[in-house]
Amino acid sequence: MNASVKLIELVLPATVSLKAVVPEEHVSARILGTERFGSGVVVDSAGLILTVNYVVMGAQTVEVTLLDNTTVEASVVAQDYASGIAVLDMGVKSLAALRPGRSADLQLGQDVFIAAAAGGNQRRASDGAVTSLGPYDAYWEYSLDRAIKTTAMNPGLGGAPLLDMLGRVVGVVSLDLGEVGHFSLAIPVEQYSEHRDELLRCGRRVSRPSRAWVGLYCYTVRDHVVIAGLLPGAPGEAAGLRPGDVVLAVNDRDISGRHDLYSYLWTQAPGTVIAFRVFRNSAVQQVAVPAGNAEEFFA
Repeated sequence: MNASVKLIELVLPATVSLKAVVPEEHVSARILGTERFGSGVVVDSAGLILTVNYVVMGAQTVEVTLLDNTTVEASVVAQDYASGIAVLDMGVKSLAALRPGRSADLQLGQDVFIAAAAGGNQRRASDGAVTSLGPYDAYWEYSLDRAIKTTAMNPGLGGAPLLDMLGRVVGVVSLDLGEVGHFSLAIPVEQYSEHRDELLRCGRRVSRPSRAWVGLYCYTVRDHVVIAGLLPGAPGEAAGLRPGDVVLAVNDRDISGRHDLYSYLWTQAPGTVIAFRVFRNSAVQQVAVPAGNAEEFFA
């Protein structure tokens, strides 16, 4: 480990283990389950925890286990579906907390480490180097203009802090990528620190315009987007899109890849009828999709 034992010992008291129980009727239960476990990090001594949204989506309360095995109940106070972060409040004062740093100051090759929960009061750490600071898009309707990829493997549960060698939080570990040189992906901490007041005041990023959402899973093949699946009950399925459809154009705008599709969709507002031109069963078809709002769908 490049991170010293002393540094790891300093940061571990600010890490937490999370257990969220989600009602079966919540729409996210079908894809993420009703019982979820994650990591988090205390970023304010008043008891604010930063984690990833998919762990707590649909949960009213979350059980938090501290390093000393104390358990407390936290409420979900902010969710940002666009970036994928969430903020919890334990309502407990004078806790160990870590100061958010600046992922914008990271350099390729810079040493970083992850301190993750492995259930209960168990913690694990791993280190590595930053290998990418560029954009990222996923097979669901998710994209970051700037994401942190690192050779550090996530040693525990999602939502753990990514830290620099001064023990400052520079990101929130979201995904295990499993790619050569890119083992973990973290959301830059600025998604929280630069919008903290708005998130805590409103529970979400209200200053960012709402954007169209279809509820599809897709991948790019030879400069075309292929729909791999559709979320049950989401606008895309309801309107008649199907797995296997090749998206040729949206509102007569040619689509050349997944990022291109997302970027254009997000210029449209929820409620807008979006015309998909798709190739299906050896023919070109038109499918009109009234766009939805992900925040409302998963509320």
